[in-house]
Amino acid sequence: MGPGTGASETDCANAYELGKLIAQEGWVLLTGGKNVGVMDAANTGAKAANGLTVGILPTADASGISNAIDIPIFTDMGNARNNINVLSSEVVIACGMGAGTASEVALAIKANKPVVLLTDHPEGQRFFSSLSTTAVLLAETPVAAIEIVKNFLKSQF
Repeated sequence: MGPGTGASETDCANAYELGKLIAQEGWVLLTGGKNVGVMDAANTGAKAANGLTVGILPTADASGISNAIDIPIFTDMGNARNNINVLSSEVVIACGMGAGTASEVALAIKANKPVVLLTDHPEGQRFFSSLSTTAVLLAETPVAAIEIVKNFLKSQF
């Protein structure tokens, strides 16, 4: 999860690397599916590593969809689709921070989903970490984020 328009170059570079690493693990990448920012970068990274991508789109049409989406899911729900993103994920990785991303992180915490914050926004890190001392973990690099997810998944089985 991460910002579309307004995503920084660092956020997009991290998202591209995350997408690649997720695909290399054999995991399915789920994003908001749009052709901007973190969503597009993560999908493009996953496709570069032959990964499978799912996009949960806020509209009922294909305008604005990332070319790197394999399975588009059109919701016509606007931002309400953020809850679908969260509930359909095993783990939420927030790459960067914006209003939509913050809503997804909050929904994940509320749904007791583990959240990995890969962001250089200290205010967001402090705030979300204060809401859950166990479900919110911080990562400084995409590789570190993937290691956190792997450790979580190991503990579940």
